[in-house]
Amino acid sequence: MGFNSGGATIEDLKSQINIVDVIGRVVPLKRAGANYKGVCPFHNEKTPSFVVSEQKQIFTCFGCGATGDVIEFTKRYYNLDFGEAVEKLAKEHGIELKIAGSGGNQEREKYYEVNKEAARFFYRAFTEGKNAGYTYMKKRGIEDAILKKFGIGYADESWDSLYQYFRAKGVEEKILLELGLISEKNGKYYDKFRNRVIFPIINTSGKVIGFGGRAIGDAMPKYLNSPENKIFQKKNNIYALNTTKQDVGKEGYAILVEGYMDVISLYQGGVRNVGASLGTALTENQAKLLKRYTRNVILSYDADAAGQAAAVRGLEVLSAEDIKVKVLHVTDGKDPDEYIKKNGKEAFLKLVSGALPMIDYKLNAAKRELDLSTEDGKIDYIKKASEILRKVSPASADIYIKKLSHDLKIAEGAIRMEILGNNNNVAETIHVRKNNAETESVQYINNLEATLLKVLLVNPYFSEKMLEYQEVFESDSGRKVLNLMFEKYGLSGTFELSDIMDNLEPEESKLLTETLDGIIVAGNEEQVFDECIKKWKLNQAVKKEQELINRLSLADEETSSEAIKQLTGELMQVQKEINSFGGRK
Repeated sequence: MGFNSGGATIEDLKSQINIVDVIGRVVPLKRAGANYKGVCPFHNEKTPSFVVSEQKQIFTCFGCGATGDVIEFTKRYYNLDFGEAVEKLAKEHGIELKIAGSGGNQEREKYYEVNKEAARFFYRAFTEGKNAGYTYMKKRGIEDAILKKFGIGYADESWDSLYQYFRAKGVEEKILLELGLISEKNGKYYDKFRNRVIFPIINTSGKVIGFGGRAIGDAMPKYLNSPENKIFQKKNNIYALNTTKQDVGKEGYAILVEGYMDVISLYQGGVRNVGASLGTALTENQAKLLKRYTRNVILSYDADAAGQAAAVRGLEVLSAEDIKVKVLHVTDGKDPDEYIKKNGKEAFLKLVSGALPMIDYKLNAAKRELDLSTEDGKIDYIKKASEILRKVSPASADIYIKKLSHDLKIAEGAIRMEILGNNNNVAETIHVRKNNAETESVQYINNLEATLLKVLLVNPYFSEKMLEYQEVFESDSGRKVLNLMFEKYGLSGTFELSDIMDNLEPEESKLLTETLDGIIVAGNEEQVFDECIKKWKLNQAVKKEQELINRLSLADEETSSEAIKQLTGELMQVQKEINSFGGRK
């Protein structure tokens, strides 16, 4: 069985799946240096000898000798053949595969070989005689050893030297066209890259998948990249990670830059845990690839508007993959390439140490071009900051609310209410005065609770169904309103909003009315009720999953294998439950 470019290939599949995640679902793993360790599932043992390498994406048991990649593990563990294992992994990770004949992989290998030969052609042109490409790179201050390390090449000014080279070797024009090595016009073929420095793009498996060409003169575009094809998808690859992945693992974080020259200059300057996103907005697949080698990324994009926009996009993509991300912008020179040449490694690392965490960076970006010395400026900033803080955890929001309050001399309560104003998903604290007594704090109703209360108001009969799910209501105010509804329903079999409002404090009544006004459920009460309960059950399962994961992460050598097995079994059951609800939203 083979897989071709109509869908993901085997290599694409493996690049998008982390072996630690796959094995970690069924084998309790503990961090052991750069690797993970656990009890081998393929033979009986008491002392863990089963090692999983996230960097190399392989497993090895030093007890029984079992070893292989994520597909091999899936084959062994679930007793499947190769095709069944591939299909299982693809299905579980939402990856579409297209089955083809065995010729599919052979064709891809042929494409890899053509690219490899093209890289050799460009390299020889760069190293075996005087040429504009070498002169240009030396003027940029790049040493010969670094040029060799990255396989830098040169496409000469001739219109068809590469084409004639491959033609003599009998390579079909169709392949050269698809790989973007040549172009065709009016039946004539000519080289795609001309008078350009060539940067081979090599994947983490060491295969040449494409090229970037930097114009030496004034030709446009300044950078020309290989087109998307059977073996090259920009969204799945990070430039230079094949060379720097060990350094990324060693340093514990990756520095992601925009361009080829940024990577090469930083590497030459001694900052070697680097990579570039191939001139495209950072993608989910690139984030997953980075996550194999580190859970910490620093974005070092250009300080111009485009660079700042790319940084914001990168923050979202990386944080969605549970990667801790920070942003730095160089302070002298427009990009990392210029900065490290002018100031050196230590100065650049000092910038790295001062990189801003995601929330700080977004808040800084929000106040650009605002005059915070004016009331209007402060108000505009608080509105922007509130949008940012609505999306973070309550603990993080609390820290930044205090900071904003101190910096702007605005009451914390005012900032909290600004955040609450347009987001009923945030459980918030209000202040209620009772019988002229001192103000006390009451946790207010969140969106899930409010929706269920609206269902009960539209159709009080649902109070009977709600009896089974009273645990849904976690806020004091929510439970208070629900109990009032239960009381009224028990006495008369129905109730109206006015019946509930009469038993609330004025502030509570006002906020409850505002909360419920924006929720429409009429005619869909049963569907909305069921969806709310399903969402609550999913949330409970996700909380339970995290609790079990935390308990497993704390297990050590003294923890009995039976205890770990029980926790793992509970975790798998909870994850099945989560999947039965349609997975995390």
